[in-house]
Amino acid sequence: MPRRFAPRAAALLLACAALGCGVSLPLTAQARVKAKHPSVNVTTVLPQPVMVGLQRAHIPLSSISVVVEKVGDRTPIVALNAGKPMMPASTMKLVTTYSGLSILGPDYRWRTSAYADGTLDANGVLHGNLYIQGTGDPKLVPEELIDLVQKIHKAGINGVEGALVLDKRYFDASTRDLPPFDDDATAPYNVGPDPLLYAFKSLSFTLTPSPDGSVAVDVLPALSQLQIDNQMRAVNGPCRGDAASVSPTVTPQPNGTVVASFTGDYSVRCGPRTINVAVLDHSAFFAGGFLALWQQTGGTFSGTTREGAVPVGARLVATHQGPVLSDIVRDINKFSNNTMARNLFLTIGATEERPPATPEKSARAIEAFLRRDSIDMEYLTLDNGSGLSRDEHITALSLADLLQRANASPVAQVFVESLPIAGVDGTMRNRLTNQGAGGNAHIKTGTLRDVRAIAGYVASADGNSYVVVSLINDPHSEAARAAHDALLEWVYQGPSQGFTKVSDPVVEPRSSKPRKNPHKRAAH
Repeated sequence: MPRRFAPRAAALLLACAALGCGVSLPLTAQARVKAKHPSVNVTTVLPQPVMVGLQRAHIPLSSISVVVEKVGDRTPIVALNAGKPMMPASTMKLVTTYSGLSILGPDYRWRTSAYADGTLDANGVLHGNLYIQGTGDPKLVPEELIDLVQKIHKAGINGVEGALVLDKRYFDASTRDLPPFDDDATAPYNVGPDPLLYAFKSLSFTLTPSPDGSVAVDVLPALSQLQIDNQMRAVNGPCRGDAASVSPTVTPQPNGTVVASFTGDYSVRCGPRTINVAVLDHSAFFAGGFLALWQQTGGTFSGTTREGAVPVGARLVATHQGPVLSDIVRDINKFSNNTMARNLFLTIGATEERPPATPEKSARAIEAFLRRDSIDMEYLTLDNGSGLSRDEHITALSLADLLQRANASPVAQVFVESLPIAGVDGTMRNRLTNQGAGGNAHIKTGTLRDVRAIAGYVASADGNSYVVVSLINDPHSEAARAAHDALLEWVYQGPSQGFTKVSDPVVEPRSSKPRKNPHKRAAH
């Protein structure tokens, strides 16, 4: 079983100060022995490869904050602008997921329940309303929702003559219909939270051209009210253009149907292409998805859909339990899913302060937990818990504190394993693939306009494990990926050996023999 990151007993290399390496030693990180350690703000140079990367990206040292520590030793080896509040982008998900795992427990499951009123005749037709009550399941996808549909059938209901009523009181109404983060309103990453979030409120259209000039359009998930108007033509010639050029126009119709129209030419050379588009509002999307599955399994429906509360006298018909939280957290961190993170964030508020959930309740609950967990986050500002915000802030030192505490916590294994592995999976799968840090670092990434961030753990070649946090807030941050990769590689090579050795740009080639999981090696 994978074990936690744990450093070997080793003292900090004080001789590095004589090399002019700019390491923040115990004397220059006095805030670590103070209660208010966010006041640390040590201005230092960084390892040479990192400095080169920053210079090429035209990013000044004032725009970056960095903390590097041995796991188990909260005295920074490197501390640059460590106490400066910064926008963390998606590294804020570390706060939400660690808090969620600790407060709710790794085995927590969301419930989506069906209730009925009225009478059920001998043919299984419900002469009354069918109610669906949601609690914010972040992964209520078709493969999960079909379980609820089948359980309703097993309860004897095969048709509904009343209304399909959606009970969404678990989240406050103020959390709904929020403006998108940016101008791309149809981007799935802009989808907001909802108690009945279904398939991330997004459709996946797959276009497949044929030599006969036709273009097949397939869609997932199915929506009962969706119609496809396909006027695309497959043509010869080079594959040009981006997904926007073949994205559908989605238009609600007066009769309640929704038409997705595809027009234009599509090159055969492009091959199959999948386009993800967020459409409709959450209630219309869920109702369409539920009824599509209902009808596919032989169910009939002749009523209308609306929102409303489950009445006191309604009887429980079926309950679906979603995946365990440990699986949800893995999806959130590996793939940086904003919508799932926001649903988890609100769930924390609902469970700790009772529903309906609000961002304020969730922020209070998380901040209270962090205080109980002895994590000082004086400058923490929470908005939606996903990092898709310009109002969320944290310091690199606070994030390092959280990573240290998480590694020593009962949820350490689940938390660490949820982070992307450099060169292997998630948002880090294409990074450091041919360098030593590849396969040896669990790193959460974060990217917004003017923001680039990394935070996580590195198992180094010297046998130690390190916490690494770096947050960049600068107009040129998009060009700073090389600097962050250089920092991770420097830590992998072993910062305890000093700056002069690791600044050598020559990297020892990786052995052709597969390397064992470093996190198993470095844990207990």
